[in-house]
Amino acid sequence: MSRASAQTVTPGRSVVSARTRELFDSPLASYYLLAASTALLSVLGLVMVLSSSTVRSITAGESPYAQFFTQGRYALIGFGAMMLAVWLPIKWYRRLVWPGFIVAFALQALTFIPGFALSKGGNTGWIKLPLIGIVQPAEVGKLVLAVWLGHVLGKRQHDLGYWRSAFAPALGASLLIGLVLGGHDLGTGLVILLLVFGAFFVAGTPSKLLTLIAGFASAIIGYFFIFGQSNGNRLARILAMFNPNCDKAGECYQALHGKYALATGGLFGVGLGGSREKWNYLPEAHNDFIFAIIGEELGLFGTLMVLALFIALGLAMARVVVRHPDPFVKISTSAVAAWVMGQALINIGVVIGVFPVIGLPLPLVSAGGSALVTTMAALGMVINFARHEPGAQAALAARPAVLRDSLTVVAPLTRKRALAH
Repeated sequence: MSRASAQTVTPGRSVVSARTRELFDSPLASYYLLAASTALLSVLGLVMVLSSSTVRSITAGESPYAQFFTQGRYALIGFGAMMLAVWLPIKWYRRLVWPGFIVAFALQALTFIPGFALSKGGNTGWIKLPLIGIVQPAEVGKLVLAVWLGHVLGKRQHDLGYWRSAFAPALGASLLIGLVLGGHDLGTGLVILLLVFGAFFVAGTPSKLLTLIAGFASAIIGYFFIFGQSNGNRLARILAMFNPNCDKAGECYQALHGKYALATGGLFGVGLGGSREKWNYLPEAHNDFIFAIIGEELGLFGTLMVLALFIALGLAMARVVVRHPDPFVKISTSAVAAWVMGQALINIGVVIGVFPVIGLPLPLVSAGGSALVTTMAALGMVINFARHEPGAQAALAARPAVLRDSLTVVAPLTRKRALAH
């Protein structure tokens, strides 16, 4: 390429890069990134739940759209919860902290009461409530705990160097985690630990105390993995990762078929709806292993698209943490970010074989009512926080004026064209 042609290309590139920087530096960048990535992941989830669950529904003697319609209802409820969270004044989150904390504990405690508690796969993490149906209270606990930690740690932010200031928040979080682990739901307990660690980290907790918390949490998780087996196969799952000759019809079955699905998909996949593993070969294809079905039907392109959307979601939440001046907002957002991003990382890591199978859904994508509704509500809260970043309210208020000015420019041109014809 000649020097003259290079000079003609460089200004265009600089204009594009300048425009990209301008968009990312806009006060509404976090708002739009959060809203767009949440919406796209939710829509993708509905499509993939429909694709991955039809065979299972037919085998169970149900309509092929049964799981899709159920997930669609939860998505509508989640959308309503998200809109409420977006428009609820931030001061109301603080006012509802303690009532929500009590309700979350009460709901989680019901998992130990016969008549309410329901078990699945050796875990007792669900309850059946009159008029509401089946609920996973730990999902509600995640959202409540994120807001509660934001409120409590935000008030004590300048005193967290003292043990007594960090004791009460750590104790409250430990009690909820203890109730979750008491029902043998190790995966959810691990995600809540990540949530707590994210909140303490952004609150400015000293590194010595963070190290102690991480060590204590690791000891608890290790104990439940090795000695607290509810169904006798957690330790076997860990050992299977390091055993090339593990039982392909036992401990390695699900993980192996997840990799089969990813390998079959190749670069561009076998086509939407064309999965072979969903024909009752891969357990929980519509839930914990839906990422494998995405890889099989949409290929590497589909999996990278999902990763890109989660990265956008994480960047937007990190941007809110950095830009917002309110400690409550910073800490609550960091807790939600650690929860959503950590759970997505674990789920994808399980599917590709980096982590042992522990049973966690992919946020916004996997089938599951309680998880979808509470995750959408949590992200709606963060979108609300993004709307109140410095300069965001003024930018939102200016949007009608910008639209009106644009119409005043377009209208005369349209009128001239009409007269010309």
